[in-house]
Amino acid sequence: MLYCCIIAERPMAVAFSNLNSDSGLKKLDEYLLTRSYITGYQASKDDITVYSFLAKLPSPAYVNASRWYKHIDALLRISGVSGEGAGVTVEGSAPITEAVATPPAADNKAPATEEEDDDDVDLFGEETEEEKKAAEERAAALKASGKKKESGKSSVLMDVKPWDDETDMKKLEEAVRGVQMEGLTWGAAKLVPVGYGIKKLQIMLTIVDDLVSVDDLIENYLTVEPINEYVQSCDIVAFNKI
Repeated sequence: MLYCCIIAERPMAVAFSNLNSDSGLKKLDEYLLTRSYITGYQASKDDITVYSFLAKLPSPAYVNASRWYKHIDALLRISGVSGEGAGVTVEGSAPITEAVATPPAADNKAPATEEEDDDDVDLFGEETEEEKKAAEERAAALKASGKKKESGKSSVLMDVKPWDDETDMKKLEEAVRGVQMEGLTWGAAKLVPVGYGIKKLQIMLTIVDDLVSVDDLIENYLTVEPINEYVQSCDIVAFNKI
């Protein structure tokens, strides 16, 4: 008797360049001719990455790119995007922090090593004397070297909403970017129409998880004086671990 098995093909990472040029948009449009999303069968971080590199809605001449952009924009407004994606790189466009793009392959190896290490650990057994001694030696060596354990990072897409259509959005963005603290890096931003002449600021940021709390950032920095002269409220659209 013959047996066969079907192995699911893993999506391959893709790359784009100069997305705000005619050639870059043409390549994106051709790529999306037979696809709904940048990678896979659901919206993911890869779609957010490409979306954030586009300065505005592609021209109607690029039918597929324009259709995809409107779809991702709607998802970000309504429910956000949580898919991981397969990885995408964008070159030759306006620089964006590493939080937007998928981490390079070299960075992806570290979590894999930790997962492999976790497989060898008996989570339900008690720590032996040898394990305690080894842990103490590692801690001592780490302290002696003066190195700190690398903390995790997260990529956040945030909506910053003004009070009304008379709010100076340039000053609003300047006020938001004026908030500086260790572990916080502001990325690309764009103005997105909401309605009745009102636009909101959609901005990317990278945070070091152990140093920055997004809730604290919003409640104690972005919606208090003097910034609340421009900012009415803030919403998290997407939150992804790097």
